[in-house]
Amino acid sequence: MSLRVLVTGGAGYVGAVLVPRLLGAGYDVTVLDLFAFGDFLPPEAAGAPGLRKVRGDIRDAALLARLMPGHDMVIHLACISNDPSFALDPALSRSINYDCFEPLVVAAKRARVRRFVYASTSSVYGVSDAPDVTEDHPLVPLTDYNKYKGLCEPLLLRHQAPDFTTVVVRPATVCGYSPRLRLDLTVNILTMSALTSGRITVFGGTQQRPNIHIEDVVDLYLLLLELPDAAIGGRTFNAGYQNHTIAEIAEIVRGVVTREVPARAAVEIVTTPSNDLRSYHISSERIRRELGFVPKRTIEDAVRDLCRAFQAGKVPDPDDVRYYNVRALQATGLR
Repeated sequence: MSLRVLVTGGAGYVGAVLVPRLLGAGYDVTVLDLFAFGDFLPPEAAGAPGLRKVRGDIRDAALLARLMPGHDMVIHLACISNDPSFALDPALSRSINYDCFEPLVVAAKRARVRRFVYASTSSVYGVSDAPDVTEDHPLVPLTDYNKYKGLCEPLLLRHQAPDFTTVVVRPATVCGYSPRLRLDLTVNILTMSALTSGRITVFGGTQQRPNIHIEDVVDLYLLLLELPDAAIGGRTFNAGYQNHTIAEIAEIVRGVVTREVPARAAVEIVTTPSNDLRSYHISSERIRRELGFVPKRTIEDAVRDLCRAFQAGKVPDPDDVRYYNVRALQATGLR
């Protein structure tokens, strides 16, 4: 019998890549999502017989009580993602990102789910001039989004038990192509700007930001479902080897775009001031040493994938509201 995985937020940017990979690996998958950004997942039934889509809210305790039993594992991706989206309605965002988190964990444990994987974020570190920020570094969040993502971590880990394995992942900023594309992420938006206008605007430039290719973060979630309980139980792992300044990322983007797209043989980089001070250089030595996880792809690969998707017509309208979390949430009227 196939193992059953519940993916909250499984129709989002990462979920739209993760869910097909889970199905391909033989898992039965339930996606719990509001589908606020559309449905870019495979069709159910004949198209993906192991897939069940549930349109619902993770704040709905009665729904969780009905839905959770029978699942072996949970990957929790659902959240109001990124600082501007959180700031649209802080009370709403807190209710989704924090208030309902422990009830969700408790519902999973009560339903005899065996493993719970939580997608936190490396932005919980805020600003640090440490040469390598390890998992033991103090959390210095600059925004409520960062703060509440971090505050959920101990709520999960305190439920660690022999029959309930918990693990926290702090991914770097994810980059690369997804059917539910996001163009409000550093690498992705710089690439699309270069492709559509031949111009990249860099805000600040000296801030250090780690990145991870979307296929690599999906590899990691699959690995976390497969490893022995003892390897990951109660543990927290950074995941992001590509540490670069924003200015360096812009140069990487320019180099790849000018090679991939003949019509963009010249791409201009313009630098302007920024009030976004987040800057940190994370260490992923723990996850390499303990789990053997090393990404296979680079920022260059992410930019190349985006270029090829754009040229293949997979991004027909880069201004589509669905590619931008703030604009999409404003359009949904979520409460």
